[in-house]
Amino acid sequence: MSKALYALTIHEALAGMRRGAFSAVELTQALLERIAQTDSQVKAYLTLTAELALEQAAAADARRAAGDDAPLLGIPMAIKDVLCTAGVRTTCGSRILENFTPPYTATAVRRLAEAGMVMLGKTNTDEFAMGSSTENSGYFTTHNPWDLERVPGGSSGGSGAAVAAQEALAALGTDTGGSVRLPAAYCGVVGLKPSYGRVSRYGLVAYGSSLDQVGVLAKDVRDAALILSVMAGHDDHDSTSMPAPVPDYAAALTGDVRGLRIGLPDEYFIAGVQPDVEAAVRQAINLLGEMGAEIVRVSLPNTEKALPVYYLVATAEASANLSRFDGVRYGFSAGAGSILENYRESRGQGFGAEVKRRIMLGTYVLSAGYYDAYYLKAQQVRTLIKQDFEAAFGQVDVIACPVAPTTAFRIGEKANDPLAMYLSDVFTITPNLAGMCGASVPCGFDAGGLPIGLQLMGPPLGEEVVLRTAHAYEQATTWHTHWAQPVAVGA
Repeated sequence: MSKALYALTIHEALAGMRRGAFSAVELTQALLERIAQTDSQVKAYLTLTAELALEQAAAADARRAAGDDAPLLGIPMAIKDVLCTAGVRTTCGSRILENFTPPYTATAVRRLAEAGMVMLGKTNTDEFAMGSSTENSGYFTTHNPWDLERVPGGSSGGSGAAVAAQEALAALGTDTGGSVRLPAAYCGVVGLKPSYGRVSRYGLVAYGSSLDQVGVLAKDVRDAALILSVMAGHDDHDSTSMPAPVPDYAAALTGDVRGLRIGLPDEYFIAGVQPDVEAAVRQAINLLGEMGAEIVRVSLPNTEKALPVYYLVATAEASANLSRFDGVRYGFSAGAGSILENYRESRGQGFGAEVKRRIMLGTYVLSAGYYDAYYLKAQQVRTLIKQDFEAAFGQVDVIACPVAPTTAFRIGEKANDPLAMYLSDVFTITPNLAGMCGASVPCGFDAGGLPIGLQLMGPPLGEEVVLRTAHAYEQATTWHTHWAQPVAVGA
């Protein structure tokens, strides 16, 4: 039996439209119908742009009829709601930006649109991308399609759930400390976090400016490579974007890992990792060895310091970045009496508890008397973490480990324990601190049927070798062919 249109990968959908089997409008209608059937339970979308999507799909069909064959022509995708979209509200999952409509579009989104992407809508996120579960959204919690009582991961939980529930062919997310890879692992899809500077951050509402990166959630590695090829590259609007040329990432997908050296870090297989997770990841690494890769033990001795370093650097940057939301220039205003009262009330009412927690922590570590003891020291240790990886990548091409210590946890399970929540990111924060790239690829299920992700980390601008390894593993297994079925279609 042939696949439903909403169940296609991007490369399958492009092949179908090129041969005239269906149009972009028909494909988009199929996705919109799927969203109507399932999203009342999954809650992946904050804003649905159905009318705009159909207009863009019709324009894509016209372009194809005129001989255009752009790389994403007619492909319906979702966009995380921290990326600016001109004329479409961008809330960042926060009440403080509930009615904010940007006057411009983020470079990554604009490049996808120019390549023919159809925007289905904006997906839910932890407020200002601060969270690991999407429970910190100012609007509602997104549910994991594999088990509606569990979180989809965060902060790009809406994007991960949309792809896993087949409510989009792919989605953009952002990753500051694991926010693409964690939802990918929890939702059983592919997640790609590019190197810092590989994709423009222009139009991304900043959380941690030295850590944030726009990433991809997709149904398979080939789709992720295609999207990265479109949105990567230097941007004059972003001084941190690298002027390095963009490779043909799809050409790296040879299916062959012979000769590759894959690092197995001692510090990432520790007490507290769920046994099912460790077993699945080790089995995946063993398979790569059987396929011809060389497995090499490596040490990253400063890993244990990464979590406190991350939560000092990220919160300090968040404190500075979020100072612009003052109830004066844009966003929510409480309309209180004096300027100081309005400032206090607007931020007090507009921000949620987790954002306030991180602003306060960041302000504290930047304050006089504490800057050197905390923020400066964290930056120095960050350098040591980066040097650990530089030494490791002198020995290996890719480093493999779990994405998260456990599979998806229950909604509310960690809501009152911020430290337990922060530990969800313990394996994903280091690539952000070191400016590296990383990916999550499905590698199995736990005893309860929840997905497990294999993390593959590469050096800065090492996306080709990461994608090559992820694709070879994916093609040698069937995990990426399994899809969540808990949603009663039509309910």
